[in-house]
Amino acid sequence: MEINENAALVVIDVQKGFESEFWGRRDNPDAERNIAALIDVWQETGRPVVFVRHDSPRAGSPLEPGTEGNEFKDFVEERRGKGSGPELFVTKSVNSAFYGEPDLDAWLKGAGVEQFVVVGIQTNMCNETTARMGGNLGYDVLFALDAMHTFDLAGPFDWTQTAEELTRATAVSLHGGRFARVVTTEDVVKGASAE
Repeated sequence: MEINENAALVVIDVQKGFESEFWGRRDNPDAERNIAALIDVWQETGRPVVFVRHDSPRAGSPLEPGTEGNEFKDFVEERRGKGSGPELFVTKSVNSAFYGEPDLDAWLKGAGVEQFVVVGIQTNMCNETTARMGGNLGYDVLFALDAMHTFDLAGPFDWTQTAEELTRATAVSLHGGRFARVVTTEDVVKGASAE
């Protein structure tokens, strides 16, 4: 897999609030380890890293600004500012990182970035929405499925889906619909490390 020299890593909503019981059962216990591995490779190779934080407008939300839950998980916060490449911090209050501040699309285009990798929380929510918008905007989007996680979810008509089912549905929709290429951390690391 070819990873562009200036491909961006977009790290979405890896926040302490997602450790709350509020969300229920999650999948992929390896997500944090894989996210950390990708941040490390990006920083070592001088590629751009975007850290996205969700500032929930809902009072009492586990991601409410000014609360501990709003903060990045420690392994992410410890890595911010440590890379040799460009870094951007985006805040948002909706599902897409493209509707945050500052303008992600403008920053990527200004840096000549045509490819980015999505990692973070949640697979079928902000990660999927950002990937879909990126595909619509013409980016080559890589969706590192094992570097993210989500939670079981209830929907209409008494339907429920497990986190694993939601992850699989997201992967099939994005990949099959050609919004993004669904990939593994291992493939991305190999591609980014090849000189």
